[in-house]
Amino acid sequence: MHLSKVLKPLSDCSTGELFVIQELKLEGVMRRRLLDLGFVKGAEVSVLQRSPLGDPTAFRVSDTTVALRHEESSKILGEVLGGA
Repeated sequence: MHLSKVLKPLSDCSTGELFVIQELKLEGVMRRRLLDLGFVKGAEVSVLQRSPLGDPTAFRVSDTTVALRHEESSKILGEVLGGA
């Protein structure tokens, strides 16, 4: 019996967690922008900090810090490796 892993949205990660991207469910300009910034399959993303109101959140990918809104980060799916 083959069990596939359940992927978690990046938006559900907590500060300090390390996340590995498996899939992007974005299209168009936003998809291209995130791919250019390093949000590609297999990339490791660190959850750095949430804004005081919870949105946006700062992430580190490919030695770059990027702030994403919940709307965007909820469409980046992957697995949590661990946390600090």
